[in-house]
Amino acid sequence: MLDPSTVVSISELNRLARLSLEREFPLLWVAGEVSNLTRATSGHVYFSLKDENAQARCVMFRSRAQSIPWRLENGQQVEARALVSLYEPRGDFQLNIETLRRAGLGRLFEAFARLKAQLEAEGLFAAERKRPLPRFPRRIGIISSPRAAALRDVLVALKRRAPHLGAILYPTLVQGDNAAQDIAKAIAVAGQRRECDLLLIVRGGGSIEDLWAFNEEVVARAIVASPLPIISGVGHETDTTIADYVCDLRAATPTAAAELATQGWYEAAGEVADLGTTLSRAMQHRIARQQQGLDQLSLRLIHPATRLRQGRDRLALLGSQLDASLARALRAHRDRLNRGALGLGRAVPRMERRSGQIGLLTQRLGAAIRRQQQKRLGILESIAAALAHLNPQATLARGFSIVRDASGCLVTDAASLHPGQAVSLYLAQGEAQASILATTVEPSKIVT
Repeated sequence: MLDPSTVVSISELNRLARLSLEREFPLLWVAGEVSNLTRATSGHVYFSLKDENAQARCVMFRSRAQSIPWRLENGQQVEARALVSLYEPRGDFQLNIETLRRAGLGRLFEAFARLKAQLEAEGLFAAERKRPLPRFPRRIGIISSPRAAALRDVLVALKRRAPHLGAILYPTLVQGDNAAQDIAKAIAVAGQRRECDLLLIVRGGGSIEDLWAFNEEVVARAIVASPLPIISGVGHETDTTIADYVCDLRAATPTAAAELATQGWYEAAGEVADLGTTLSRAMQHRIARQQQGLDQLSLRLIHPATRLRQGRDRLALLGSQLDASLARALRAHRDRLNRGALGLGRAVPRMERRSGQIGLLTQRLGAAIRRQQQKRLGILESIAAALAHLNPQATLARGFSIVRDASGCLVTDAASLHPGQAVSLYLAQGEAQASILATTVEPSKIVT
């Protein structure tokens, strides 16, 4: 306590007054209207707060002023968190402002916190209450204002990610006194009509007053009661409303809400593209494998003309071998005959006695030679007949034909043909094109 007889300087008096004010008055909220606003080059802001009967000078230093999310102007009604103080050099009573908020926001925040606690206690925010979203919605409902920029953003996102999806707009107010009831009514109408599989509630960003309709209990109850799953895309990423807590899924922005609603279709498009690529590669691999097998089979395929040429060559070889064999046999018999003749010449004195025996032997030799010739000729004829049976041209000459389908494959089974199919007939003389009239699966008798 200051002694009344003590003489103090003005500086000391102002200092004591400041300390007394700051000690007696803790930080408190002060409401009033902004006036005499001045912004210094240092970044500090000076203004007065007034009501109908009084005013007080205020200062808000630069570090504090930079944290205000809106521009302070004269005439605004605000609530200031202030320290009661005194500016010592001039002895002016003033308020040192720590922070500012628009008048009434405190009550809004309190109402928001109170409703949030109530609904959370009822279990409306619980994850197990939330409805699953359809992965492939056929039609999407949008609850928004027809003039809202958020609606345009949503429609652009839907067209970009899933252009085949239909969209139904349930127009409503998104700001103002009647907005909450209008939004709740739109949600109820969408649930009654069942025209869509999923609802989007969207609105652009704004202040807490602008978004307050989405903090009303009537909107929260309507979302919970809706039979349709709902995605909330209200405000920007930093904006949070009661609707965000009770809806089935919360998106950071309206565009993000549209992207979440079409996530299944968007992912499916990529999966289909991947499957198409895999199928194409598998088909190309199989075609290449089949072509390789066809090339190997074509190497084993011998043309009928080649077979005939090979048969003729073999027949000529066998004929040459037969001629050589006959020549050797004739030479052997001739040599024997010559030796016999020589022996006979040496035995001339006895030729007359054995002339009959010589004639008999000559007859036997001629018969043996003829039998040997007949035997060899029979073998040659058998070989020639066998070769003739192997000659496809001879088979065609007997009235048979070779049948091939359109791809050139040999047809050996009527079951592989069907009526109307085009085939090619190869005859002994020329080739003909034909069409199948009917087929018989049972073995048929060949009529000659």
